[in-house]
Amino acid sequence: METVFLVGYMGVGKTTIGKLLSKKLGLQFIDLDKYIESRYRKTIKDIFAVKGELKFRIIEREMLREVATFQNVLIATGGGTPCFYDNMEVMNHHGITVYIKATVDQLVSRLLASKNVRPIIENKSPKELTEFVITHLAERERYYSKAKITYETEVLITKTHVAKNVTAIERLLHTFIN
Repeated sequence: METVFLVGYMGVGKTTIGKLLSKKLGLQFIDLDKYIESRYRKTIKDIFAVKGELKFRIIEREMLREVATFQNVLIATGGGTPCFYDNMEVMNHHGITVYIKATVDQLVSRLLASKNVRPIIENKSPKELTEFVITHLAERERYYSKAKITYETEVLITKTHVAKNVTAIERLLHTFIN
C-alpha cells in the first residue's frame, strides 16, 4: 500500500486512529510531532517557546519531506502541517492523504481535555477556544480539503467509537486504491 497521511485539525484523533489503522493496514506508524521531538530532543512546546512558530514550521517541513520518502508507513501529521509551504502537495505526491473532519463542538470538547500540551491553545478559556477553533478551522479548511479522501468522523469517546472510525477509513482507503 502507498504511504498514508492523516491530516485534520488538532484533537480530531489522527494519532489515536493512526495507531490502530496502521496495524490493520500492516504499515509502520509515525506521528510527525513525535518524530520531530525525537530528532530534536525537545518537545514541540519547547521548540515553539525557544524558536517560535516560524522556525518550528521550517523544521516540520524538513521532517515531513524526510518521512514522505519512507516506505510502508502511515503518518499522522500535526494540525498545521498541511497549511504551510507546499506540505499538502508533498503529501499528495508521495501518498494518499486522508482528511479526518469533525465538528467544532467535537473538536472543542476534545481540546479542552488536552489543551495543556498544545502550545497554540494552552491559555484559552472554553469560550475563547470555541471562537479560536471556528476561525482557525475556517482558515485551514482550504488546505485540508485538498486531501484525496475526506472522512467525517463521529465521536471518538470510547474504543468502540475509535474502532468504527478506523474500519470506515480502512474501507475508504481500499476503495480509493481499487
